[in-house]
Amino acid sequence: MRLQAAHCRCPQSRAKTAMVCLLFNRSSLPIMPSKIRRTPVDGGLTIEEGIPMSGDEIDLSCSRILIADDNEQNRELLDAYLADEDYQILMANDGRKTMEQVDAHQPDLILLDIMMPKMSGYEVCEQLKADPEKRNIPVLMVTALNEQGDIEKAVNAGCDDYLTKPVNQLELKTRVRSLLRVRHLSNERDRLLAYIEEMEQQILQTRS
Repeated sequence: MRLQAAHCRCPQSRAKTAMVCLLFNRSSLPIMPSKIRRTPVDGGLTIEEGIPMSGDEIDLSCSRILIADDNEQNRELLDAYLADEDYQILMANDGRKTMEQVDAHQPDLILLDIMMPKMSGYEVCEQLKADPEKRNIPVLMVTALNEQGDIEKAVNAGCDDYLTKPVNQLELKTRVRSLLRVRHLSNERDRLLAYIEEMEQQILQTRS
């Protein structure tokens, strides 16, 4: 589906505030912000040839993935399983280091073990999901714990998906791709909304 020249005009007004509202069919989102421009005649916002980004169209290469596990062999195994995907791999060997890596690099996905020193995977996940700036980072729990109670505790902590060890390579790669697609679609939508807000402010400033 392609969106052809959707247009939103802000009428002349002395009001100090205004709202620009663009409504799209869900299948047309997100639309790349570079396709939005302000018309010189009436100050409206025009979207020309907006092309929605679907999961299959997103380039997932160079996505940053943080592997957090206190066992070096487990980290190396997950790294090897993902080696042919061109992801940027980061490592952490305990819960505290995991949080430091998140702060420093803002990964697109975290593969998180549960039983780690200093902070457990549960604690790490709870802290991430409680932080508005980090809560949208997908968390895939990868652990040897496979009891129903363990899974429920991981879900309650906020994890987005759950894999039990020993990990199947195909299943891991499939889950990783799926979570990365969701992450990048969310990023594009956030950039679109931020761009629209910026354009709205510019329109208000020119009319004030």
